[in-house]
Amino acid sequence: MLLAAVNAGAATLAQPGEPDDKRASQLSGLVTTMYPELDALYKDLHAHPELAFAETRTASRLAGEMRALGFEVTENVGKTGVVALYRNGPGPTIMVRTDMDGLPMEEKTSLPYASKAVTTWNGRESFVAHSCGHDLHMATWVGAARALVAMKAQWRGTLMFVAQPAEEIGAGARAMLADGLFKRFPKPDTALALHTDPRPYGTVSYSVGPMTSAASAFEIVFKGRGGHGSAPNKALDPVIIAARFVTDVQAVTSREKDPMAFGVITVGALQAGSSGNIIPDSAVLRGTIRAYDSGVRELLVDGVRRVARASASAAAAPEPEITITDNGLGVVNSETVVARVEAALQAGLGKDKVARTRPLTTSEDFAEYGGEGVPSMFFLVGVLDPADVSAANKRGGKPLVFNHSPYFAPVPEPSIKTGVTAMSLAVLSLLAAP
Repeated sequence: MLLAAVNAGAATLAQPGEPDDKRASQLSGLVTTMYPELDALYKDLHAHPELAFAETRTASRLAGEMRALGFEVTENVGKTGVVALYRNGPGPTIMVRTDMDGLPMEEKTSLPYASKAVTTWNGRESFVAHSCGHDLHMATWVGAARALVAMKAQWRGTLMFVAQPAEEIGAGARAMLADGLFKRFPKPDTALALHTDPRPYGTVSYSVGPMTSAASAFEIVFKGRGGHGSAPNKALDPVIIAARFVTDVQAVTSREKDPMAFGVITVGALQAGSSGNIIPDSAVLRGTIRAYDSGVRELLVDGVRRVARASASAAAAPEPEITITDNGLGVVNSETVVARVEAALQAGLGKDKVARTRPLTTSEDFAEYGGEGVPSMFFLVGVLDPADVSAANKRGGKPLVFNHSPYFAPVPEPSIKTGVTAMSLAVLSLLAAP
């Protein structure tokens, strides 16, 4: 029924060469027609989240949606990934990526469609929630595919819609690439992706150049000698060594790094001991290193290693075990791609709804596709009530609820509509005219 309605609406769409604002107006009619089903899809995905590399129900649902539109669909790429191709004559191949995985956390929004899912994660029972907006990404992804198929008379080329697993652990893009994403399927000329953001709904924002940070994870095991809390002189306390590291390592970012360059070292976990009167024999620290520039990242990595060894040495303790893992590149938006997409978005959504912004300090494995030489653009779609955002910006206002909060709750309408319209306009600006 939906596809028939979409096809009927396509007959009234702007013809090739017509202005982007008219195209957007007619696209709006398509999106309004399909919205009830996109809303239902969003709420179903929200209520049934799955964790990294376990997105079997989610992937099957998305694969079915794409087959119904006439895409050639391949499942189980990079474990649970989906690749859907729609060929419409000679022209560029444009990749549109959505992520699929949820987070191992409990949702506390009290929404009627809130997740109650529970699974096993790292050997423990855990709640699962779409608290980062991937459910909205998927609904937008499906909506853009439907709109573009309905508008196929206006473009030529190949749509490459990729549903990627495991973004939250930074492993899904690499898994799909390792499974031949750009060898078994066409290597795209351009890749696009969007993300929810705690900004006013109806808005789109992006940067030119760095858009997200590169990330590395570290784990440090400080070794000591266990003993009784009443006689610390007869033990070697690794908690003191770990505490020294936590404070001293911040001097790397405040005194060694260029203050104008972004870079941050965060210790997110410190695990040691089992009782207040026992000095443990080891302490484990886990944290993250983030930067836009590779040189800054290398400086911070070196600083973590150096300060960890110095902290242990100052206590005459054994050499610590230091493991640093590269969790991914930073997303870099192509200036050429942004210029073309920006013009279409401004004409279609209005200049007051489209703006450049500062890069994010978070990380995204969408960067891996750019690392393979594919010009890319990653943009943000606002999903919160403008009144709430305005109130939060006032002194003493109620803080906004950000992604990864148990209370994160995007406003589905018009957020999904804006996402579908923006992604459709972006793709159309990059495809060939008939």
